[in-house]
Amino acid sequence: MNHIFNRRWSRGEQVLRDPALNRDLAFTLEQRRQLGIEGELPSAVLTIEQQAAMELEHILSKSDPLEQYIGLVALLDRNETLFYRLLVENLERLTPIIYTPTVGLACQQYSHIYRRPRGLFLCPNDRGQIAQRLRNFRRRDIRLIVVTDNERILGLGDQGAGGMAIPIGKLALYCAGAGIHPSFCLPVSLDVGTDNRALLDDPFYLGYHGPRLRGAEYDAFLEEFVQAVRKVLPGALLQWEDFKKANAFRLLARYAGRLPSFNDDIQGTAAVALAGILSGLRRLGQPLRKQRFLLAGSGAAGVGIGRLLRIALMVEGLSQEEARRTMFFVDSAGLVHQGRADLEEHKREVALRTADLAACGLSDPPPRVLEKLILAVRPRVLIGTTGQPGDFTPEVIRAMASCSDRPLLFPLSNPTSKAECTPLEALQYSDGRALVATGSPFEPVTFNGQTYVIGQCNNVFVFPGVGLGVIISEASRVTDSMFLAAARALAEFTASKAASECPLYPSLRDLRAASLHVAFKVARVARDEGIGRTLDDDTLQSAIRDFCWFPEYGSDHEGFND
Repeated sequence: MNHIFNRRWSRGEQVLRDPALNRDLAFTLEQRRQLGIEGELPSAVLTIEQQAAMELEHILSKSDPLEQYIGLVALLDRNETLFYRLLVENLERLTPIIYTPTVGLACQQYSHIYRRPRGLFLCPNDRGQIAQRLRNFRRRDIRLIVVTDNERILGLGDQGAGGMAIPIGKLALYCAGAGIHPSFCLPVSLDVGTDNRALLDDPFYLGYHGPRLRGAEYDAFLEEFVQAVRKVLPGALLQWEDFKKANAFRLLARYAGRLPSFNDDIQGTAAVALAGILSGLRRLGQPLRKQRFLLAGSGAAGVGIGRLLRIALMVEGLSQEEARRTMFFVDSAGLVHQGRADLEEHKREVALRTADLAACGLSDPPPRVLEKLILAVRPRVLIGTTGQPGDFTPEVIRAMASCSDRPLLFPLSNPTSKAECTPLEALQYSDGRALVATGSPFEPVTFNGQTYVIGQCNNVFVFPGVGLGVIISEASRVTDSMFLAAARALAEFTASKAASECPLYPSLRDLRAASLHVAFKVARVARDEGIGRTLDDDTLQSAIRDFCWFPEYGSDHEGFND
């Protein structure tokens, strides 16, 4: 049987089986002759436009979202250029399939829908050899890594090795949304075990069978990984993705100064949420510094939003104390304040001081019921990152509507099943006055005879542009001021689409243009802070345009003779 493994593929067969080179039916007759694959394809020769139309028909003929996801990934595994052409031309339609909410199903079913290897899996058995594992990856000019340890996948929790679908999906959006070439990208799963009993009991589970590494063992594994990245892939931007909140904050603080890196759940969510707030306040003619904000949920996303919001308020002239007193954080035990003995470390920085309670008109202890707290502090903006559907009850929404003529309601938890309320509920119980944005996509809502297009507070409006800006500027680190610049850039871009029927965020159809605008602003900050290339604005703009890749087939011989 060994002869099976000794077979040498012809160059033509290698090209057909390499998704980076394969063109399927777009190979011309002359190319087929040169490659020696005449007869191995049907005789028709199609343009990439015809191929994309055909593939879209294939995907949309499937009624089940998970089957649509499987079909898209199969195309990615077969013909990379065609996959990205299809995605670029149908971002609004296909992003919910390749990413949230359908990617959550893909993570849960990963072991049962796995087809071909993609990315890099690192498990406890690789300790002491992680650098070598990185060297095994055939693409060496890596500029961008998205890595997860799979413990807090969306609102679904520990998904073990199935979390790999998240880095794959994020990098697909980097490529389609910001024009970063796929050859520069590496998805990584730190498969350090799982505490999900259902996965370990599944006979088909493909991940490392064992409990999660914790404590010193976990930290040593992460340290070896970071050192290996710095050694093997120096200069690569690292995005931390879907780590449990305690680890997310620790790792961000530990490594932000050692290599260019950021946590999208903390910083990306913050920037896109701030952009929506700025868009809403611009629409209402209201200044940011005059508002109060209630954040329901005090995990990585909620605290991240609070951090960036505080920076934005202080840039507008508020003192740190004044900024702190505009923000009210709530968790499952009620208002986050220093009088509580149960506060986790990451919540202490956003906790109200005892003196703040009286200054903000709150009793001690403050009310625990959310609608009563709203009536006490009278916020204009309510942001939900609790992961608990129904947290924004009719009473909560009515309380917000009683405090503001046009409240901003952001039920951001995803996937869709985790949203704190639906857009229809937000409009219904605010008498149609609320400005609504959601974390997951929702169809337009008709209420009282008027149709409302629901803006999606989707990190995809921020992270591709931030990544592109960091890569172009060759920034040595990623700073909070870059995310503030990204938020402002996105709000500016949204305002430039004044004719849009969605007031808080642009359409995903405009993602590429939005990402390039964000990238330019981020690269300027890197330059101005002295941590990136010293290029003038025109040169930066040109560098961004020249770097961005549009998925189309190259010249007749490109790549075939490598």
